[in-house]
Amino acid sequence: MQDSTLLFPALGGLYQAATPFAEALLRVIAGFVLIPHGLRIGFGFFPNTGLPVTGTFAGLSVALAREGYSPGALWAAVVPATELVAGPMLMLGLFTRPACIPILILLALSVVAHWRDGWFWNTLGIEYPLLWTACALYFLVHGGGAISLDRLIG
Repeated sequence: MQDSTLLFPALGGLYQAATPFAEALLRVIAGFVLIPHGLRIGFGFFPNTGLPVTGTFAGLSVALAREGYSPGALWAAVVPATELVAGPMLMLGLFTRPACIPILILLALSVVAHWRDGWFWNTLGIEYPLLWTACALYFLVHGGGAISLDRLIG
Protein backbone atom coordinates (compact mmCIF):
# COMPACT_ATOMS: atom_id res chain seq x y z
CA MET A 1 0.00 0.00 0.00
CA GLN A 2 1.38 3.39 -0.98
CA ASP A 3 1.17 6.47 1.20
CA SER A 4 -0.99 9.00 -0.65
CA THR A 5 0.43 11.89 1.41
CA LEU A 6 3.75 11.66 -0.45
CA LEU A 7 4.38 14.03 -3.32
CA PHE A 8 5.53 11.07 -5.39
CA PRO A 9 3.89 8.00 -3.82
CA ALA A 10 5.80 5.68 -6.13
CA LEU A 11 9.00 6.79 -4.38
CA GLY A 12 7.71 5.74 -0.95
CA GLY A 13 10.11 2.80 -0.77
CA LEU A 14 13.06 5.04 -1.61
CA TYR A 15 12.02 7.59 1.03
CA GLN A 16 11.67 4.84 3.61
CA ALA A 17 15.07 3.35 2.73
CA ALA A 18 16.81 6.77 2.75
CA THR A 19 15.30 8.00 6.03
CA PRO A 20 17.81 6.34 8.41
CA PHE A 21 20.73 7.67 6.35
CA ALA A 22 19.33 11.20 6.19
CA GLU A 23 18.66 11.14 9.94
CA ALA A 24 22.19 9.86 10.65
CA LEU A 25 23.70 12.55 8.41
CA LEU A 26 21.78 15.27 10.26
CA ARG A 27 22.87 13.82 13.62
CA VAL A 28 26.53 13.64 12.55
CA ILE A 29 26.51 17.22 11.28
CA ALA A 30 24.66 18.53 14.34
CA GLY A 31 27.23 16.94 16.64
CA PHE A 32 30.21 17.84 14.48
CA VAL A 33 29.49 21.59 14.28
CA LEU A 34 29.89 21.83 18.05
CA ILE A 35 33.47 20.54 18.02
CA PRO A 36 35.26 23.40 16.19
CA HIS A 37 33.31 25.92 18.26
CA GLY A 38 34.38 24.21 21.49
CA LEU A 39 37.99 24.12 20.31
CA ARG A 40 37.80 27.79 19.35
CA ILE A 41 36.33 29.19 22.55
CA GLY A 42 37.96 26.73 24.93
CA PHE A 43 41.46 26.47 23.52
CA GLY A 44 41.93 29.33 21.06
CA PHE A 45 41.93 27.22 17.90
CA PHE A 46 40.99 28.94 14.62
CA PRO A 47 42.17 32.47 15.43
CA ASN A 48 41.04 35.33 13.20
CA THR A 49 37.69 33.67 12.51
CA GLY A 50 35.40 36.45 13.62
CA LEU A 51 34.90 37.42 17.22
CA PRO A 52 37.95 37.75 19.43
CA VAL A 53 39.04 34.36 20.70
CA THR A 54 40.42 34.36 24.23
CA GLY A 55 41.86 30.87 24.06
CA THR A 56 42.28 30.73 27.82
CA PHE A 57 40.05 29.57 30.61
CA ALA A 58 40.47 32.89 32.43
CA GLY A 59 39.64 34.91 29.32
CA LEU A 60 36.57 32.83 28.60
CA SER A 61 35.47 33.14 32.25
CA VAL A 62 35.68 36.92 32.09
CA ALA A 63 33.89 37.08 28.73
CA LEU A 64 31.03 34.86 29.91
CA ALA A 65 30.66 36.74 33.21
CA ARG A 66 30.52 40.01 31.24
CA GLU A 67 27.66 38.52 29.19
CA GLY A 68 25.74 37.71 32.37
CA TYR A 69 26.73 34.07 32.84
CA SER A 70 27.79 34.06 36.45
CA PRO A 71 29.93 32.56 37.77
CA GLY A 72 31.98 32.86 34.60
CA ALA A 73 34.40 30.11 35.66
CA LEU A 74 31.57 27.58 35.89
CA TRP A 75 30.29 28.42 32.43
CA ALA A 76 33.83 28.52 31.03
CA ALA A 77 34.14 24.87 32.00
CA VAL A 78 30.61 23.82 31.03
CA VAL A 79 30.41 25.34 27.55
CA PRO A 80 33.55 23.79 25.98
CA ALA A 81 32.95 20.51 27.85
CA THR A 82 29.44 20.31 26.44
CA GLU A 83 30.64 21.01 22.92
CA LEU A 84 33.70 18.73 23.10
CA VAL A 85 32.12 15.79 24.95
CA ALA A 86 28.40 15.83 24.14
CA GLY A 87 29.02 16.99 20.53
CA PRO A 88 31.01 13.87 19.57
CA MET A 89 28.54 11.69 21.48
CA LEU A 90 25.69 13.14 19.42
CA MET A 91 27.76 12.74 16.28
CA LEU A 92 28.28 9.04 17.00
CA GLY A 93 24.77 8.47 18.29
CA LEU A 94 26.20 7.32 21.62
CA PHE A 95 23.92 7.94 24.61
CA THR A 96 22.19 10.36 22.27
CA ARG A 97 19.35 11.46 24.51
CA PRO A 98 21.49 12.17 27.59
CA ALA A 99 24.05 13.96 25.38
CA CYS A 100 21.31 16.15 23.91
CA ILE A 101 20.21 17.50 27.29
CA PRO A 102 23.26 19.74 27.91
CA ILE A 103 23.45 20.57 24.19
CA LEU A 104 19.82 21.67 24.16
CA ILE A 105 20.30 23.76 27.31
CA LEU A 106 23.48 25.38 25.95
CA LEU A 107 21.87 26.22 22.61
CA ALA A 108 18.63 27.47 24.17
CA LEU A 109 20.68 29.77 26.42
CA SER A 110 22.54 30.93 23.33
CA VAL A 111 19.23 31.80 21.66
CA VAL A 112 18.20 33.81 24.73
CA ALA A 113 21.60 35.53 24.94
CA HIS A 114 21.55 36.53 21.27
CA TRP A 115 17.90 37.56 21.11
CA ARG A 116 18.98 41.20 21.45
CA ASP A 117 21.17 40.82 18.35
CA GLY A 118 18.23 40.10 16.05
CA TRP A 119 17.64 37.26 13.65
CA PHE A 120 20.58 36.93 11.26
CA TRP A 121 23.62 34.83 12.12
CA ASN A 122 26.07 37.35 10.66
CA THR A 123 24.96 39.91 13.26
CA LEU A 124 25.19 37.27 16.04
CA GLY A 125 21.41 36.85 15.94
CA ILE A 126 19.41 33.76 16.82
CA GLU A 127 19.15 32.22 13.34
CA TYR A 128 22.08 29.80 13.78
CA PRO A 129 21.59 28.71 17.42
CA LEU A 130 17.83 28.36 16.92
CA LEU A 131 18.33 25.93 14.04
CA TRP A 132 20.77 23.81 16.05
CA THR A 133 18.50 23.97 19.11
CA ALA A 134 15.73 22.44 16.98
CA CYS A 135 18.13 19.71 15.81
CA ALA A 136 19.12 18.91 19.39
CA LEU A 137 15.46 18.79 20.40
CA TYR A 138 14.73 16.39 17.54
CA PHE A 139 17.42 13.95 18.69
CA LEU A 140 16.46 14.34 22.34
CA VAL A 141 12.95 13.21 21.40
CA HIS A 142 13.83 10.62 18.73
CA GLY A 143 17.14 9.25 19.95
CA GLY A 144 20.09 8.31 17.78
CA GLY A 145 18.14 6.49 15.12
CA ALA A 146 18.71 3.26 13.24
CA ILE A 147 22.30 4.08 12.29
CA SER A 148 23.83 4.92 15.65
CA LEU A 149 25.97 3.40 18.36
CA ASP A 150 22.90 3.50 20.60
CA ARG A 151 21.19 1.02 18.26
CA LEU A 152 24.35 -1.08 17.99
CA ILE A 153 24.76 -1.49 21.77
CA GLY A 154 21.03 -1.83 22.37
